[in-house]
Amino acid sequence: MAAEDQGIDSKRYTLIPRVLVFAVNEQGKVLLLRGAPDKKIWPNKWNGLGGHVEQGESILEAAHRELQEESGLKAGSMQYCGQVVVDTGKKPGIIFFIFKAKRLEGTQRDSEEGRLAWFKQKDALELGLVEDLYTLIPIVMRQRPGAKPFWGFYSYDEKGQLMMSFSQGQS
Repeated sequence: MAAEDQGIDSKRYTLIPRVLVFAVNEQGKVLLLRGAPDKKIWPNKWNGLGGHVEQGESILEAAHRELQEESGLKAGSMQYCGQVVVDTGKKPGIIFFIFKAKRLEGTQRDSEEGRLAWFKQKDALELGLVEDLYTLIPIVMRQRPGAKPFWGFYSYDEKGQLMMSFSQGQS
């Protein structure tokens, strides 16, 4: 099939792909990044690692690249946990793919994105997190290898408040 036969139409709803990675160590702690004060989105907020998918790379390649770029670490195991579609109320929307990285190798280092720290789940939930992480971290930490992925949908109400819904393990 030729590229022009793919049905690309600028009038259709489109999604920007991103990845979100939660690195987890042997003690069950999760690695979070506190966004640098000059970041344009979520400055000084704790988040997982991740970012945009670059042209020419797969979702999985993007997850590995973002983990390495933002932490210096490589994952021996990258478990796909789920995806979330974000209806931003305008075009385009966002879709992000969530992974749990395990069997980590390399030398951890901070990056221009922010500083890193390891947390027990209960301690992480006491931090100033990006707002959806209070829900996402427990879901991801419960996700076992081989489990079906979860499916999420975010939108915003008339007051601009984030609305989240999830379904687990359905296809």
